[in-house]
Amino acid sequence: MLDAIIIGAGFSGLAAARILRQAGRSFLLLEARDRVGGRTHTRWLNTSQYLDVGGMWIGPTQDRMYALAREYGVEWYETYNQGQNILDLNQRIRTYKGLIPRMDVVSLINIDVVLKKLERLARNVDVRQPWAMPKAAQLDGQTLYDFTRRHCKTSDCFKVVRAGLETVFACELNEVSLLHALFYIRSGTNLNTLLSIQNGAQQHRLKGGMQTLAEKMAEPFRENLRLHHPVTRVVQNNQQIEVHGENFRFDAQRVIMAIPPPLISQIRFEPQLPLIKTQLLQKVSMGIVGKVMFVYEKPFWRETGFSGQVVADEHQPFQTFFDASPAGGEYGVLLAFCIANRARSFFALPEAERKSLALATTTRYFGPQAASPQHYADHCWADEPWSQGCYAGLYPTGAWTNFGHALAARTNRIHWAGTETSDIWYGYIEGAVRSGEREAHEVLQTLL
Repeated sequence: MLDAIIIGAGFSGLAAARILRQAGRSFLLLEARDRVGGRTHTRWLNTSQYLDVGGMWIGPTQDRMYALAREYGVEWYETYNQGQNILDLNQRIRTYKGLIPRMDVVSLINIDVVLKKLERLARNVDVRQPWAMPKAAQLDGQTLYDFTRRHCKTSDCFKVVRAGLETVFACELNEVSLLHALFYIRSGTNLNTLLSIQNGAQQHRLKGGMQTLAEKMAEPFRENLRLHHPVTRVVQNNQQIEVHGENFRFDAQRVIMAIPPPLISQIRFEPQLPLIKTQLLQKVSMGIVGKVMFVYEKPFWRETGFSGQVVADEHQPFQTFFDASPAGGEYGVLLAFCIANRARSFFALPEAERKSLALATTTRYFGPQAASPQHYADHCWADEPWSQGCYAGLYPTGAWTNFGHALAARTNRIHWAGTETSDIWYGYIEGAVRSGEREAHEVLQTLL
């Protein structure tokens, strides 16, 4: 009988496996996909060009990610952040530098007031128990949309704040409670960190793509890894825990679940999971994120003084653009984020129509050179059966105050990891790593 079985070979499961291997424990790592990395995925176009169609950035205070990159010899580099940014507002294109776009003075002041108010509220959140903060029930009883509509006094302020927050949370603002938004902000240090490239969550990328680090982490325990092994049933008793799938069964003392919340509900548990956990799982939905990427011979927009960054209102198919080119700029990559209702509309179109719309939008921003990329790619994470969305699970109104940390609570021999169980950097790769390491250490304590 094994000491432990880990279900899910994303960064959370890999981090847990790394700890168990270092401790000399017997374990298996089961993954439904044909690869490791979970909600990160580096797609190679050829031997020299790649795209990160999943999670791709790290930034300050994500200490575990930097430590792992150093340990496995994966270098990082600065996200390109020089030149003019673009604001597409009310069918009019404007350019600006820095984080805040050029707008009328009243709207600019209003944006500053709204973001600072969110930040002040977030400072009061104890990430270990968000439901315990002052007025938690009141904050959890309203959506982030309610807050923004109430405090944005001009239409232009609302449009810009909405585009920025949709990019941060990967949802419509009425899909998430204000309390969850405040927890998420505090979990990721502060709102400025979440929104920024410089000194922010988008500051660095890994050379060779994020999945390069996942592959290097998995290499020492390849013999313990089973791909194409979706788990369908978990049975536990006082002596052991059984993990079942099509044509396999493994027994262990402990299980670490490291998969997105919607996938947990697809597994049959015997005995059933506690009611509080199953009810919370019924309420937590995944964000909806699509990445649309254009590959060019070179990052030509830099030559004309543009950063590659765009913020656009609801009249456009994409909320934001970034320069996602490799470290040396050997080729150019423009990345557009298509999120929430915009993603639902965009990805309902046939691929040829999506490409045509995307190229028209990009050409509008960056000129005729943008019309002829070497390669076009788009990817919607909601279409992936083993993720069902990105970046992470979203808590609607009432979820935190009614269910607390039920998702992370141990169920006898089952331990719960995944970025959704992390107090720090919830929704990010850093949070996934921290949760996997936390549960691996907890398992080791039970095995003493």
